[in-house]
This record gives sequence, C-alpha cells and structure tokens, in this order.
Amino acid sequence: MKPNKIVIALLMLAFILLRCLTISAQSYTSSNITSSFYSKTPIEDIKASSSKTTAVIISNSGEFAFQVSIKSFEFEKKLMQEHFNENYLESDKYPTASFKGKIEPNISWTTDGVYTTTAKGILMVHGQGRARNIPVKITLKDKQATIEANFDVACVDHNIKIPTLVFTKIAKIINVKVNGTLNQKP
Repeated sequence: MKPNKIVIALLMLAFILLRCLTISAQSYTSSNITSSFYSKTPIEDIKASSSKTTAVIISNSGEFAFQVSIKSFEFEKKLMQEHFNENYLESDKYPTASFKGKIEPNISWTTDGVYTTTAKGILMVHGQGRARNIPVKITLKDKQATIEANFDVACVDHNIKIPTLVFTKIAKIINVKVNGTLNQKP
C-alpha cells in the first residue's frame, strides 16, 4: 500500500472510531482545511501551504483531531520542498503532522456566532509530541464551523535539526496558520 493510501486509511479508521465513541454527538468534518507555515530570516523567507488537512470536531465534548500529510505542503521553489521533505521533516519516516485534543472552554455549538477559545492538546510533528494551548477563533453559521488558528512552533521542540550551514536561512521558530470550514454531519 502506498504511503498516501495508508494515511487515508488511518484517517478513515480514526474517524470511524470517533464516530463510534460519540454516536449521539454532532460532529463537524472536513478534508480540505488549509495549513501553512512561514519562516522569516534576514537571508530568505520560506513559506508553504497544504489544503489537504483533515479535521474532525465532536461538538458535545469539544474533542477534535486534525492531520496533514507532510508531503502535501507546496513551496514556491521545488528545491525547498525537496529539502523540507528529505532533510528536515523526513517525511518518509514521519509522514504526517497532527493535533489532537479538546476545545476548552467548549462553545455553544447550537448558537451561530463567533467564539474565541483555546485548543488544548498534543501537537505531533516529526515524531515528537508536545502539549500545546493554541488560541482559536471558531465561527458558527448555517451548520458550518470556520476555524482560524495562528501559532508558533519551535523546531527544537520537535527535534527538527537545522544544519549550521543553513541556520541563517531557516528560522528557529516557525509561524503556523490553520484555517478552513468544517461541515456539520448528522
């Protein structure tokens, strides 16, 4: 089985398990959330994005899971993308990044509006999980949940090694943005 098919199979299994655990709960899902990151240094800026982040939110408990294939990130320069996958994120060894946890405090999922809350959970990148509290804005309207999050990730927290020769080209702290719309499922 190809790595992408394995990732899809694992996502489907995780989704089915979450559905079984919360049969009476409303959930929101999407397979096209956008994840992007930006590295700013005096020498070179690096940015990439993926519109293939998969997400599930269980409304009554506030539980959620987000996952993105590392190889789905697209860069302006193909050489950057190659170095990112082979040298830094080692995407063959660590094919996905994920964030799983709870929204705390949980919001009123039955009332349309804009909510500012915190996503508390484990961010898993490069095989290293770290507990995180990430501010998130959730907009509910017409049985859809639009999420927006903006946070920083330190490379050292996830054992991402930056060689001394290129440390001026890659920031030690990377800005990450996640945004998109999830649809309510009955």
